[in-house]
Formats: sequence, C-alpha cells, structure tokens
Amino acid sequence: MELVLLFPGQGSQKPGMGRDLADAFPEAAAVFAEADRALATPLTRLMFDGPAEELTLTHNAQPALLAHGAAVWAAVRGRLADRVRAAAGHSLGEFTAYHAGGAFTLTSALRLVRRRGELMYETGVARPGAMAAILGQLAEPVDVLCERASTAGLVVPANYNAPEQTVISGEVAGVERAMVLAKQAGAKRAVRLQVSGAFHSPLMEPARTGLAAAIDGADLHGPAFPVVSNVSAEPVRDAADARRLLIEQLTSPVRWTDVVGTLAARYAGALFVEMGPGSVLAGLVKRIAPGAEAVACGTVAEVNQLLERAA
Repeated sequence: MELVLLFPGQGSQKPGMGRDLADAFPEAAAVFAEADRALATPLTRLMFDGPAEELTLTHNAQPALLAHGAAVWAAVRGRLADRVRAAAGHSLGEFTAYHAGGAFTLTSALRLVRRRGELMYETGVARPGAMAAILGQLAEPVDVLCERASTAGLVVPANYNAPEQTVISGEVAGVERAMVLAKQAGAKRAVRLQVSGAFHSPLMEPARTGLAAAIDGADLHGPAFPVVSNVSAEPVRDAADARRLLIEQLTSPVRWTDVVGTLAARYAGALFVEMGPGSVLAGLVKRIAPGAEAVACGTVAEVNQLLERAA
C-alpha cells in the first residue's frame, strides 16, 4: 500500500486536538512536549483545553496544527515511512509536510510557523482585509469576477480548493463586491470567513521580508519524498526550491485542485491520508479526484485503523 500524506491548514484547529494522541502514543506525547519547549509557551494546554478564541489566533493556530500533524506522523512513522511516496499541505500544512519529509526539525518548523503566524497577524492588523468562500458553479471564472470587483478594492483568488469552491482575498470593499458579482454569476453561496487578514493576497506583502528572513535562517534540507508545492503544483525535492516557494506561498494562491490532480496522476492507486484534526482535505480529494481514496488520520481510533490496514 502506497501512501500520500496531506496536512491541513488554518481553520482545522479545534480545542481538544491531540489530547487522545498524547495519552495513547509516547511518540506523540514527545512531540507535544517538544512544542511547549520550543515555543516556551504551554501550546499543548491551549490545544487540549482552549479557549477556541485564543487557539484560533493565527500565531497559535499555525504551530498547533503543525504540532498535531507532526504528532500523528510520529505515531505512525516507524511502521509507514517506507510506504510514503509524496506529501502536500494546504497553506500552513505545507510546512508540516516538509517536516514529515525530514526537511525541517520539529523545533525549527514550530518556531518558523509561529513567526509566520505572527507576521501574518501583524500585517492583517496594519492593513485590514477580508476573505470569502465562493461555492458553486459560476457563469464567469472567479478570476474574472475578482478583476471586475477590484474597481472597488483589490481582491484576488486565494485558495482554489475544489472545482466549485474558491476562496477570495483582499480589501474589504473588493471582497464584498466580488461576493455580489459571484451571486449574480450563479454562486450557491458567498460566505465571509472569520480571519485576521487577507491571506494569500498582495496585502500580505509587508510580511514577506520577515518570513524570508525566518526561512533563510532555518535549517532546511531537501525532503526525503517529494512535497507538491501550493504555488507551482509540482513536486519539490530541492532545499533551495523549497525556500523560494514557501516564501512565494505567502502572497500566492493555494492551487489545491492542481496539487491533488498532480498527486492523483503521479501516484495512482495510492491512499491519501490527511494527518491532522478533521477531514477537510480528505473530503476535497474525493471531489477533485473521485477515483482516489482518502482517509482522515487525526485521532487514536483513526491511527489504529490506518496501522491495521497497513499490517
């Protein structure tokens, strides 16, 4: 059985995440302990107990999601590492994918994404923006709608999540105008998202210098297996390419539909495994590549199911 690993991004966090893993698997408990030490803060207490409002803050959610994904991977790595053919992650999750591939140490990855979250949060406060999910089939491409709406304020596609699900991002007036145009073009829903900034848009440009410095200062190696980039939707094995693309990712759209398409084409028959809380990415895989099989693996029960299947 061949595996493709997927790691979720911001929005999948929830209080209670990882608690059962810490109780059941010493390897997972060690990951959570290292997270608290690396960040000099009780991150795991926030993950296990909340409150949700604090966990959802960008600079908390990002390391929490990385720690959870790393903990799941640590619990199964000894038995499944030789079956992994590739990995990918949605936005923040791409950093977790590189960690799983051995490109980053856990401490380095945690500190890096904590800094990424701080920079994104600070940029969102300094230059407020908005994001919205556009759902359904449109009479016009969402790119065209964003271009038309930008007469009111800059707005761009931020996440191509599935054929009928795109997230847009930008200045508030532009996002609101694009939502109106999307509904006129046949969207089933256009929903504002609760976020602290206009992620994956040019409004994040002020955070680029700080992120580049943090990534350049991190000890980054080429991953042991290909990580398919959000920016290019192509496999990455070279450390220099990984650095460049992780910086570009900050202001570029997440091409998740193309990422999954690449993985499904190159690793036909592989089992897609989402390592993190929830099953958002597993659900998207089934919509993007109906012939692919995808499962969630974020709880003790799901870890045990995966290990039994691989036995």
